[in-house]
Amino acid sequence: MAGISTHVLDTDRGRPAAGVRIDFSVLDGETWRLLKSVVTNADGRTDAPILAANEAKAGQYELAFHVDDYFRDRAGTDEADIFIDNPVVRFAIFDPKQHYHVPMLCAPGSFTTYRGS
Repeated sequence: MAGISTHVLDTDRGRPAAGVRIDFSVLDGETWRLLKSVVTNADGRTDAPILAANEAKAGQYELAFHVDDYFRDRAGTDEADIFIDNPVVRFAIFDPKQHYHVPMLCAPGSFTTYRGS
């Protein structure tokens, strides 16, 4: 399996983060060009890969996770609790035959990511 996939977990509550918009962009020269926007499902995943295997190319990519609205709409979270609003993860694909999974683990005051499998 190749291409790019992601999921979003609410580590504050220990559950998937549904309804999070993710903007996917590619570096085109010196400008980030939006390729698509997707929304996470009830499992915190996208319904399809962010980038299908047959579309994968070497290059610089960006995932912008719009978690601010998710946390604002979540019961029990005050505006003052939201320290991290919309984390952006930039990464490179060097081998388009490999799979790149970029999960987002987030809470109102922190986030982390890694290259998953």
